[in-house]
Amino acid sequence: MTTPAAPSLPSPPPAAPAPARRLPDEAFGSGLPYHRLVFARRRTGWWTPLVVGLLGVALYLAMTGVAAVAVIVATLSDPDGGSGILSLTEDVVFDLTDPLVIAVLLGSIALMLPAYVLASLIVNGRRVGLVSSAAGRLRWGWMLGCAAAAVVVAVALTAVSMLLPAEAVDASGSVVAPEDNPQLWLTFLVLLLIVPLQAAAEEYVFRGYLMQSIGRWLRHPAFAILLPVPLFVAGHLYDPLGQASVAVFAIAAGWLTWRTGGLEAAIALHVVNNLMAFLMGLAGLADVNATSPGVASFVWSALVIVAYVGVVEWLFRRTRLRRTLRLTRPQAASESASRIVYA
Repeated sequence: MTTPAAPSLPSPPPAAPAPARRLPDEAFGSGLPYHRLVFARRRTGWWTPLVVGLLGVALYLAMTGVAAVAVIVATLSDPDGGSGILSLTEDVVFDLTDPLVIAVLLGSIALMLPAYVLASLIVNGRRVGLVSSAAGRLRWGWMLGCAAAAVVVAVALTAVSMLLPAEAVDASGSVVAPEDNPQLWLTFLVLLLIVPLQAAAEEYVFRGYLMQSIGRWLRHPAFAILLPVPLFVAGHLYDPLGQASVAVFAIAAGWLTWRTGGLEAAIALHVVNNLMAFLMGLAGLADVNATSPGVASFVWSALVIVAYVGVVEWLFRRTRLRRTLRLTRPQAASESASRIVYA
């Protein structure tokens, strides 16, 4: 007597491959320009810029809170030395005779840099160097070359401006003669150390984060260059002419970032501009707290920016730097197998 065979169960269908991330066609063609580089990161959902921003703000508040506690402890241990810090609760003024005040004010801005980079790493994952440039890193040689160009342009135009009638400096403001500043050299050292970090932090946020966030949603570079400008202007408390000067700077920095494929040229201009402003104040030649720069200062600043943009464009055309990032289309379904080609 034979036992009938048990009916065979149907085999389960093969597991469907993981859906590939939808990437823009330019990623495999002309290459991703700077403002679209988020598409080369691990997570590229429409929501990622919003989460990066929220997490970045939370990290920044946490970092500034820790720093504030440290400053308060230092102030309590030396009440006389911390009098300048306490005055910041009433009015924010760059007191060039108090290096601690300068360090606190500039350092609080510089903390935006680690907060943003860390938030981007957590949310977007690998290739965090793409927040710096299409090369996946900060191109130090190119940035130093741009800084040298900014110094040459600024010094040359300053020399020319000395041949013109100078605007009067209001001595009743916060201008202090070098011989009356007992902390001259210590303040000078603090400026050299922190101004580059402060300027870089602003560029990473306003040209890095904002441009790449807008570029995630809008393809044309004009949106990424122009939409962050009002936010950058709002962070500078000047009169309308001064804010117009800030807007010119923001547009130039945004264009340079897109054109060169990285933040280096914008950072170099920002560092040189801020250092010159503070050092002129330290020399008693300008008021760093002035909110009305005047027509001559506006024209000079605009000329420096336009000349610098022209020099950087000339230099960039003579380099072999890559300004876009091209991905190879993967054979498998998963985008994680894609390779990077710089173009």
